[in-house]
Amino acid sequence: MEHTFSPPLTRTVSSVSIAPAPQAGERTALLAGDEEEGRYYVQGTPDAPLPPPLPLDLKRPHTRWEVFKTRIRYYIPSIYWIPNYSTSSFWGDAAAGITVASIIIPQSMSYATSLAKLDPTTGLFAAAVPGFVYALLGTSRHLNVGPEAALSLLIGQAVDAIRRGDPHEDVPAWAPLAASTIITFQVGMISFVLGMFRLGFIDVILSRALQRGFITAVALLIPMLGLSSLQRELQPVTTVEKFLFLVEYAWTKTHVLTAVISLSCLTSLILIRMIKTSLRKRFPAIFYVPEVFLLVVATTVLCEALGWGEKGVAILGEVHARGGGQFLANPIAKRNLNYLKDTTSTALLVAVAGYIDSVVAAKQNASRFGYSISPNRELVALGAGNLLASFLPGTVPGYGAITRSKINADCGAQSQMASLITSSLVILAIVFLLPALHYLPMCVLAAIIGLVVYSILAEAPHDIRYYWKAKAWVDFGLMLLTFLSTLLWSVEVGIVVSVTVSLLLVVRESSKTSLKILGRIPGTNRWKPIDENPEAQEDIPGVLIVRVRESLNFANAAQMKERLRRLELYGPSRVHPSEAPSRAQAEVIVFHMADVEHLDASAAQVFAEMANTYLSQGVEIHFAHLREKQRRKFKLAGYDVPSDHTHQSVADAIRVIEARTY
Repeated sequence: MEHTFSPPLTRTVSSVSIAPAPQAGERTALLAGDEEEGRYYVQGTPDAPLPPPLPLDLKRPHTRWEVFKTRIRYYIPSIYWIPNYSTSSFWGDAAAGITVASIIIPQSMSYATSLAKLDPTTGLFAAAVPGFVYALLGTSRHLNVGPEAALSLLIGQAVDAIRRGDPHEDVPAWAPLAASTIITFQVGMISFVLGMFRLGFIDVILSRALQRGFITAVALLIPMLGLSSLQRELQPVTTVEKFLFLVEYAWTKTHVLTAVISLSCLTSLILIRMIKTSLRKRFPAIFYVPEVFLLVVATTVLCEALGWGEKGVAILGEVHARGGGQFLANPIAKRNLNYLKDTTSTALLVAVAGYIDSVVAAKQNASRFGYSISPNRELVALGAGNLLASFLPGTVPGYGAITRSKINADCGAQSQMASLITSSLVILAIVFLLPALHYLPMCVLAAIIGLVVYSILAEAPHDIRYYWKAKAWVDFGLMLLTFLSTLLWSVEVGIVVSVTVSLLLVVRESSKTSLKILGRIPGTNRWKPIDENPEAQEDIPGVLIVRVRESLNFANAAQMKERLRRLELYGPSRVHPSEAPSRAQAEVIVFHMADVEHLDASAAQVFAEMANTYLSQGVEIHFAHLREKQRRKFKLAGYDVPSDHTHQSVADAIRVIEARTY
């Protein structure tokens, strides 16, 4: 857990008093050095220095051992919260852990068999090991880690590609497990390295809109209709091919009993979910009913009693916890490394998409319960969990789930102890429950996936209405793009296209320099952006006052020349560059630099070139709030700012300019 400690600061000022902004003409010293926002001024003796702050008595580690203990508690939060765990939190954690376990056990088996095309144990281990490790290293108290639908689809596509392989060579039986193992190892390594290099900010490349297009329901109907064996024979790849496969064979090859069981189960789950939602306020206890787990138990009993297996319904059968014939194995063994190159792109997509879901879920719960998370430590915890899970052959990657995390919080989880309880119950299920699920119909697991798809599709109309009303056309377009690319090609292509477009949009937005034209508020010495404050006026002909509202770097400085030229000729209004200029060329430009806290070398060169160009055209350049360090960088870049052209404020610059004749 990450705690933010903000000690109270008290400063006693006897010789000065703090008052609202003064009227024009009063001799004042700016406290914040910024005329455009709500200000406070120091009244009294001009240029009187502020009294020094009182020293703060903070307990900081001094010895190496104290520093080590502080750091280890930071990077391994469980060292702090487990010894200080309150037994009063246990009942909430236990209720949440048991409830989530009843969901994730059948869900993870469904993801593994129906989506990842692997043994059910690979999903169960993904629900146990990464979640256990995350509970010890993660910073979110409510995040539930395990297999996810979209990620399992990606694994399934990679496994299908390997199964198809070279038509002239036989694919070994262990190949799917080897591919899944090396993917999980790479996913863990990618996440761990990203976290160690403090790249947790990558969650900004995917918006919420993109996450709606990752799952389509067409492919999930195939096992529900008993067409799995025919699918393996004909091997439809894209969603369109699978849809055409359904159209051609659904009426002639469907196993009727399998279809009846699966569709009945899906209908029952949806109805129960709707009833729970409608009655939750009146009967809060109904929320804890584990309908998915009860359905698995009931259908298993009915299948054995009614002999569905003898009637052609595919059942789970005998499943061993020893994946690939052994319980533990080296994830980078030679046979696994044979599939390294073929699966690296999939692993990268899984790592990025999985982290996005995880950090969204973690931030939602952190905001809800008033604590903070560390994205970098989240990456490390998720990476470590998947790295350890890769030692269990075939285990699919595990990441945070938004829905399960919300259920975990709603059920009363207070700490990561809930995740430890969930993972422990999953391990017990692997050892003791799997033999009892011998007669579990496979179509029931597919119906559970159908419930997940229903939940996602049920939220889509709300999102579409929101984007439409908010006129968020970019988000709406991204959502539609992801959906269409996933529908027409595959989930992998959908993610690649959406991530690529998102990156381009992020780069496009970050490359725009934020520049604002300032105007004077009549009767004052205050200056405001003219496009945000109608009362602000440009009252000095030929003088352009521009506020640079962000730090300058190589990314956003490149277009600064063009942005400034457009402001000079057209002002802040949006017009096409083919139109005639609506403003006269400036004779003096004043740059307000208070917001430019950082200026890198490339930006200094661009700014220097731009300033020299204006000087050659007879335009005079002035600066307000220019830092000495920035002035030195301009000089190194080839533009030496005259000392009489740097001012403490915009008001000072305007007084100097008004005193001259241009």
